[in-house]
Amino acid sequence: MYALVDCNNFFVSCERTLDPKLENKPVVVLSNNDGCVVSRSKEAKDLGIPMAAPAFKYKELFKENDVQCFSAKFELYNFKSQRVIEISTAYVDKSDYEVYSIDYQKKIIITS
Repeated sequence: MYALVDCNNFFVSCERTLDPKLENKPVVVLSNNDGCVVSRSKEAKDLGIPMAAPAFKYKELFKENDVQCFSAKFELYNFKSQRVIEISTAYVDKSDYEVYSIDYQKKIIITS
């Protein structure tokens, strides 16, 4: 049996744990120095905001659609990522899973 735990829109999901009022609203997380979009909620994607979009080019769209923008909080994302790994792997032997990650967006493959 195989299972895949994929944390989509992970940075946005982490921000929503800090403020549940962000649910169902367009949210983006910006890179270091608030340069580019590095995570988007489904609602932000539906507005046509692409990944890696330069924030300054979308400033008006953000304002018109009340898009909530956050500076990246990498320590928070790392903490939350470690919790996802702890919870997901608690159910299997250590030899039965592999953690695969691009940035902090964890993918856990469980084989058993």
